[in-house]
Amino acid sequence: MTAAGDSRRELAEFLKTRRHRLSPAELGLPAGGRRRTAGLRREEVAALAGIGLTWYTWLEQGKAIQVSTSFLENLARGLRLTSAERSHLFALARHRLPPLANAAAPAGTNDALQALLDVIDAPTYARDQRFDVVAWNGPNTRMFGDFAAFPPHERNVLRLMFARNYHRRTVPNWEEDARRLLAKFRMHLGQAAEPAPFHALVAELAALSADFRRLWAEHEVSDAGEGITRFLSPRDGAMRFRHQTLIPEAWPELRLIVFVAQKS
Repeated sequence: MTAAGDSRRELAEFLKTRRHRLSPAELGLPAGGRRRTAGLRREEVAALAGIGLTWYTWLEQGKAIQVSTSFLENLARGLRLTSAERSHLFALARHRLPPLANAAAPAGTNDALQALLDVIDAPTYARDQRFDVVAWNGPNTRMFGDFAAFPPHERNVLRLMFARNYHRRTVPNWEEDARRLLAKFRMHLGQAAEPAPFHALVAELAALSADFRRLWAEHEVSDAGEGITRFLSPRDGAMRFRHQTLIPEAWPELRLIVFVAQKS
């Protein structure tokens, strides 16, 4: 069995177990007489998901077919998959993670996230997929300034980079850093399940900044999660940091950006 064949077989078994665990009664479906196995029939899954029965059957049989992102998203909803199961489905069927979901943060995230940031000694902030800053710690405020000084809609890393003169003065490698941020943002845009908020930000920044229009037109992409940031601190002078991007398991839609001071 080849690696591709192993993946198809694993996918087939995964789909069967997810189908068999669902109860027709819980989903408002008629029992439909005696069933040979527990759970839903294939045609019921196809109907719930709004997908073709033939294609679903082939997928569950492990046939070598190609399916679209929308097909898998509909199937994940029809099978009532959890976030982890949805990711597993995409990994098996397309060997890639699903588009980033623009899900609302669970209740209690703010307090728990802030408590996590407050125990980190290095400057750290948390952002979402659109680069909106949602939380930060004291060291980040003391080193880079207070995000609370900006209205909530302006607490966006790209907006601050391209629309605030302060960043031009304090970031020696502004062009390099701006290009890197845009390349990462474009990667998030391509993966977004709901791209409209991303496009709205692009339109806003294009209207504000000629530099944004110039760099955005280069269409660079990057998934790099670390690098060197240089900063001219009004108090401490030239500083050098290695930034690391961490993904909290409890909040996979967020990214923690940690700045570890380096010797110049």
